[in-house]
Amino acid sequence: MDCTCNLQDESKLCVDNPAFLRSEEDESDQSQQPQPQQRRKREGHPAQHSQSRGLSGLSSSTAADGRHGNGNNSSTSSTTPIAVAMEMNEPMMRESSPLSSAPENEDLQEKGRLIRGDNGAPQGTEKEFAGEKGSVSNGYPSATQSPGEGGTVAMPGCPRTLVVQQTPGSHRETWSKKMDFLLSVIGYAVDLGNVWRFPYICYQNGGGAFLLPYLLMALFGGVPLFYMELALGQYHRSGCISIWKHICPIFKGIGFAICIIALYIAFYYNTIMAWAMYYFLSSFNYQLPWTSCGNPWNTINCTNYLQSGDNVTWEPHSISPAEEFYTRRVLQVHRSGGLHDLGSVSWQLALCLLFIFTIVYFSIWKGVKTSGKVVWVTATFPYVVLLVLLVRGATLPGAWRGVVFYLKPDWSKLLSTTVWVDAAAQIFFSLGPGFGVLLAFASYNPFHNNCYKDAIVTSSINCLTSFMSGFVIFTVLGYMAEMRHLEVSEVAKDTGPSLLFITYAEAIANMPASTFFAIIFFLMIITLGLDSTFAGLEGVITAMMDEFPDLLSKRRELFVLGIISVCFLGALTTLTYGGAYVVKLFEDYATGAPVIVVVFLEVIAVSWFYGMPRFCRDVQLMLGFSPGWYWRICWVAICPIFLLFIICSFLVFPPQLKLFHYDYPPWSTVLGYCIGISSFICVPAYMVYLLVVTPGTLKQRLLKSITPEPGIEIPRCDIITNAV
Repeated sequence: MDCTCNLQDESKLCVDNPAFLRSEEDESDQSQQPQPQQRRKREGHPAQHSQSRGLSGLSSSTAADGRHGNGNNSSTSSTTPIAVAMEMNEPMMRESSPLSSAPENEDLQEKGRLIRGDNGAPQGTEKEFAGEKGSVSNGYPSATQSPGEGGTVAMPGCPRTLVVQQTPGSHRETWSKKMDFLLSVIGYAVDLGNVWRFPYICYQNGGGAFLLPYLLMALFGGVPLFYMELALGQYHRSGCISIWKHICPIFKGIGFAICIIALYIAFYYNTIMAWAMYYFLSSFNYQLPWTSCGNPWNTINCTNYLQSGDNVTWEPHSISPAEEFYTRRVLQVHRSGGLHDLGSVSWQLALCLLFIFTIVYFSIWKGVKTSGKVVWVTATFPYVVLLVLLVRGATLPGAWRGVVFYLKPDWSKLLSTTVWVDAAAQIFFSLGPGFGVLLAFASYNPFHNNCYKDAIVTSSINCLTSFMSGFVIFTVLGYMAEMRHLEVSEVAKDTGPSLLFITYAEAIANMPASTFFAIIFFLMIITLGLDSTFAGLEGVITAMMDEFPDLLSKRRELFVLGIISVCFLGALTTLTYGGAYVVKLFEDYATGAPVIVVVFLEVIAVSWFYGMPRFCRDVQLMLGFSPGWYWRICWVAICPIFLLFIICSFLVFPPQLKLFHYDYPPWSTVLGYCIGISSFICVPAYMVYLLVVTPGTLKQRLLKSITPEPGIEIPRCDIITNAV
């Protein structure tokens, strides 16, 4: 039956009339009890009359109190989960209607159907129920004429206005403001990798020429995956575990794998913020401690070439004070023999990490209502600092050399497979699909939120931030090259965190007002990391609470405290003197290939098992329009090829483990693969488990395991509005 309704928020759903209409026999039973006086009273006050009509009870059993109706005083044990209020067209309500035989503001029960819910309280407002008589309101000036002329009882083809109000038990938390969601997604996507990884990969792979493969990989791989996860989370309103019962139950192990990967990330990612916190606290000095060689941690090889005049000679074994502060004071790697001898835990870093996790806990313990407010600071502050550093860097001598080095294209690099692999990996890890965060964040959106626009806006901001960060970094590297009388390529040898904590920290220390710039720079690093930590842990928390609601729904604060405690204990190995070696191992093996494999399976499950027609129908129900052929082709073919390309390159060219002057032993590679497999093993393990516990023949088990579980589904039809 065609049904048109105005859906203004996620609580307003369109329900086909047959679910609510009584049989003709029921109607004829009541036709002998006309109440003309009551009818005239209601016709005289259409607005009031519209508020007093309702139907309640979508469940198979409805509570009955026996106060009105057929005198049945028995009641069922179940509670009606959804209360529905709807307005019928005035000409259609004949004298035989039971609604006209009931007094004002009273309930009416007939054969298990409770007319009017919430103890007589009207559902909706007068504005919501207002409309022209004999028409079906769809939110627009035009109206569709209702049937019902003649002497017989007839009901309209569709209710004018239908409000579905969920009970508190089925209520899901939502973002306080749309901007809370956008800032949370931007804060998650824009992380430390945008600041240190993109600039390094860009100049290493052809400078400006690298932007071509980067944009192509973003258009045909990263952004479609980003859009897909936002749409999935918003439609199914579930975390990364329970969502699979609505898509393809046999792939539910993907959700558990995502949670394990997120915990691995929390083990080492927050340690980098602890390093930044140590630098931040050390910056509150008139002279920054990494600018001189007279400190207890310095060696005889320490050479401060920037403050020793032009006659200083840079020897092959010379070490800058910034490098010695990072390696010998903050990390203290000289006190570790390697992975086999990590040494003791640094109590200074342990306190810094404890402070970081304390901030994280009190930011997410109450849900997105609190974290959505914190990101107004943590997501916007980095942009203020980046703008300040960009302006300051552009005024430094030699800055133009760094910019030229950053953007000068080397088109011959595009013939190398490595460039395309790096571009694909960079855009994938920058946007961050596959970590459960986008599913969790989108699940708290209104049903008709324009997730398509959100995907385009946030992914564009992320890519532009990476590009802008390159100018911030390379203007300073040009300045360093000018001061050292070296080429920019010789200065820009540090990668990863070393680029921030050695090269950039040293450049800041030699600027005017160095203390101020050091404070805001390392505070920016902390806020960049906090956003991503909020998001990563929220993905795990949402997934577990959706999967085990009876156990965790009323214990969120304690559960979050438990998750934070596990992350802190798991990070202790990264706080040892050899913790930097552990961080490198986790970064390359625990979160690299496993995440890509997980997303590859996710795309296959959605595109080929759940079905692209069904997924596009879901998007159309939310947004009012269906994804075009570009998106469909990307999801069905290009994205799987894109991900398979990265997986194969990882297997053919595994990461080379080397940090500072330490060469990892051969067994460390085996250890890295074991860590990666420990998360991915959840996928095949759950497949076997589901096939074993599902009754029936093998064919029946397979069919049931790939069939989405049915639920209480209320059709949402002919959506013509799109709430942004």
